[in-house]
Amino acid sequence: MSGDDSRPIHIRRQGFDPADELRAAGPLTRITVGSGADAETTWMAAGHAVVRQVLGDHKRFSTRRRWDRREEVGGEGIFRPRELVGNLMDYDPPEHTRMRQKLTPGFTLRRMWRLRPYIEQIVTERLDAMEQAGSPADLIEFVAEEVPAAVLCELIGVPRDDRAMFVQLCHRHLDASLSQRRRAAAGEAFSRYLMAMIARERKDPGEGLIGAVVAEHGDTVTDEELRGFCVQVMLAGDDNISGMIGLGVLALLRHPEQIVALRGDDRSVDRAVDELIRYLTVPYAPTPRSAMEDVTIADQVIKEGETVLCSLPMANRDPALLPDADRLDVTRESVPHVAFGHGIHHCLGAALARLELRTVYTALWQRFPALRLADPAKETMFRLTTPAYGLAKLMVAW
Repeated sequence: MSGDDSRPIHIRRQGFDPADELRAAGPLTRITVGSGADAETTWMAAGHAVVRQVLGDHKRFSTRRRWDRREEVGGEGIFRPRELVGNLMDYDPPEHTRMRQKLTPGFTLRRMWRLRPYIEQIVTERLDAMEQAGSPADLIEFVAEEVPAAVLCELIGVPRDDRAMFVQLCHRHLDASLSQRRRAAAGEAFSRYLMAMIARERKDPGEGLIGAVVAEHGDTVTDEELRGFCVQVMLAGDDNISGMIGLGVLALLRHPEQIVALRGDDRSVDRAVDELIRYLTVPYAPTPRSAMEDVTIADQVIKEGETVLCSLPMANRDPALLPDADRLDVTRESVPHVAFGHGIHHCLGAALARLELRTVYTALWQRFPALRLADPAKETMFRLTTPAYGLAKLMVAW
């Protein structure tokens, strides 16, 4: 599974659970990230209250990284590499406020539900393809790798004829099995396509997110900012939702008594989806925070300039959040988990993620009520090299 001791402690997992050494670390502790000349000591927050305190305090904990170490933390003349222009997670107010205000209307609950017919259509198409392929089939190949990318393409407005190519470039850029050169080449092609698409949208805005932003805000948002935001949406959204689809299905197959919640009313389904999101927590950690001043948290002094990593899986398994946080219970009421972050950087796409997951989970068991693991005794292939946790393969039968 995930007992690879060479991996940083904050991303080690054991099946659905955080690794034992991560559990033993405490609510706030020092860890070493990297090795050799690249090794760096940083703080790791793992307690739910500590994580919320760090993520919720953007004035004392900055997400803006120092690319020129001669500058002060949070200095005004900061240099930002091109790949981070438009990445909201690397922005502090007032830059962050300006960009988020322009983008938030594209992620309202009302707009997300306007996407519902397309989400249902693409899920139906992928389940059709899986059924036609015959039992057993790999749920990751047919559903988890296809649905999130297609939905995100619809969201930002990628023409349907271009989507297969566009998604392939996205996946190649994320594929850690490829050489760095090949991944970089895919990333550059991905970026070039987006810049060309943005130029077209400037002339004739469509109904997608890019078209809506340029129609409403014009030149007050730059092409590079739009490109960077779309890259962030595609890379993070695709990987996180793909991971949640595969892990969520596996968790339910291993707890079959809880599948009944997916056949209940909307409230029951929403509770089930939110519990799966909390229990599985596929993102390891959000962008590291840099202390803007000396801060005392959990009886520890984090000095100005020091970095804090926040372990989202550990925070969501904290007994202080739930007395039985290691148990999956899709009937329990939702709790203030941090799977989507917290504070000003709370995930813009949270409503879309929930909608996609509830659509996939409910449609899957409506189509295949006898869904089961094809070979329960076979070891599950977890993803260990992607930005978000997930499954490399999940063979199911019906």
